[in-house]
Amino acid sequence: MMSKYMILHNAPEPSGEFMAHSSPEDMKRGMDDWMRWKDEAEKTVKFEFGMPLQAVARIYTDKVTDSDNPAGGYSMIEADSKQQVIDVLRNHPHLGRMGTSIDVLEIIPMPGI
Repeated sequence: MMSKYMILHNAPEPSGEFMAHSSPEDMKRGMDDWMRWKDEAEKTVKFEFGMPLQAVARIYTDKVTDSDNPAGGYSMIEADSKQQVIDVLRNHPHLGRMGTSIDVLEIIPMPGI
């Protein structure tokens, strides 16, 4: 059975700022890179596009602060193993931007749900 993973695309610049400062040509070039990567990745894993993310708040029991979470987007991957996910993400176009990283979080099934 395949496991499902949430992929967080981390970046030093918030997604909204990055998109606001990108030209239409840069946005298209970036999307073309993602589509080429996706087409190759889907030969071994099941990939779902997510959406850009923008951190807005961190909530504690006694206060609310601004969030400094670096996640700028998410996607989902279904794969046979954690290693298979790592292998397919090593050449992800997101990693071509300075200061970026990718977090892989396994989604753990809950019994009875």
